[in-house]
Amino acid sequence: MTVLADFPIDQKWTAQNPDVIQLYSFPTPKGVKVSIALEEMGLEYEAHLVTLLDADVKSPEFLSLNPNNKIPAIIDPNGPDGPMGLFESGAILLYLAEKSGKLGGSTPALKAQTTQWLMFQMSGLGPMFGQMGFFYKFAGSEWEDRRSLQRYMDEAKRLMAVVEAQLEGKEWITGEYSIADIAIAPWLRATGFYGVRDALNWDAHPNIAAYIERFEARPAVIKGLNTPARPT
Repeated sequence: MTVLADFPIDQKWTAQNPDVIQLYSFPTPKGVKVSIALEEMGLEYEAHLVTLLDADVKSPEFLSLNPNNKIPAIIDPNGPDGPMGLFESGAILLYLAEKSGKLGGSTPALKAQTTQWLMFQMSGLGPMFGQMGFFYKFAGSEWEDRRSLQRYMDEAKRLMAVVEAQLEGKEWITGEYSIADIAIAPWLRATGFYGVRDALNWDAHPNIAAYIERFEARPAVIKGLNTPARPT
């Protein structure tokens, strides 16, 4: 039988409690989706800080779990057929919702809608906002050619309009709190970190602003946003 110690990643990030879900992550908008979900679902887990440096995400130990060298990833020692590893944040959210029976959609219709909006985040909101941040705040901001920045700014505005319309008359994306919100809200929050809210006309999106306030007030979100803790 496979045990946690059989996973090479355990050699670099050794589990203190090998009987619970092991989370390998960093508190980025993508990383916190899983820590927030674990907190919201009440699943026991142990968090390991995996920095975004090549020494971590491109180490043989981490690549053995996620060959795509991106956080987050998990190992569930109590998987459906024994211990199993999983990467890709959207896949992890779906797996955890199924495992816990929580936040995946309380009816077949809501389950489908939740998955729909999760895919919206994975295919559009996350990639587009991440590129926008690169060209607005990070290394891409030094490039003289601003066409790339404009392309991602325009797409971010379009996607925000989609979310703003969806939230009309609703507290949460599908009407009930779900993994779709856990996926979408951290990326909307990132606009503050990127310093791009004025450029995106944030004040013209009152539904989004209120949505983020509700999200940030949840105790599980407060804890999950800082798990694993950043290095001091």
